Amino acid sequence: MSDPVTAEAVELVYTPTRAEVADACRVELRLGASRRMRWVLPLGATLAFLVVAADRLVGHRELAPVHAALLTGLGLVAGLLWPLTPWWQALWVYPKIARAGGYWARVSDGGLVLTTRRGETSGEPPETSPDANAYVETSRLFVLLSLDGAAGLIALPKRGLADPADVDRLRALLDRNITRL
Repeated sequence: MSDPVTAEAVELVYTPTRAEVADACRVELRLGASRRMRWVLPLGATLAFLVVAADRLVGHRELAPVHAALLTGLGLVAGLLWPLTPWWQALWVYPKIARAGGYWARVSDGGLVLTTRRGETSGEPPETSPDANAYVETSRLFVLLSLDGAAGLIALPKRGLADPADVDRLRALLDRNITRL
């Protein structure tokens, strides 16, 4: 990507929603820098159940009923809450994103320029492309992320495009410059 301002740029104007942030968190958990974390809750649940099951099956050492109940409860909580992890992340991240106000993004062969409403009023310079080297398209978003361990992602909602034809233009632009997953 060379110069961020070219003739074939696609512009987006949007204010992120909680659902879009949750979608982006879901993609990040699956493919981004924290992809290893997606196994922490299921692994914890499995480990807790195995400890209780081993005690009940082998029975060499007695596990106190309180400890068995605690491990079973922790395993159940971890197992049941695992699908909600993207929503938890969104609840934590969304207020920080919403504080920035609306967003304006310009994507071109030269890269990405991202400006926030808050940044415009405070005189902050616009952000340019992070180390995004891949993207995922969901039903609502284009999620740009880094596969080499760098933290951070950028979610570009399709509803932020001025024209429905811009979805195809943005997809073609991203396909030319970064890897589609």
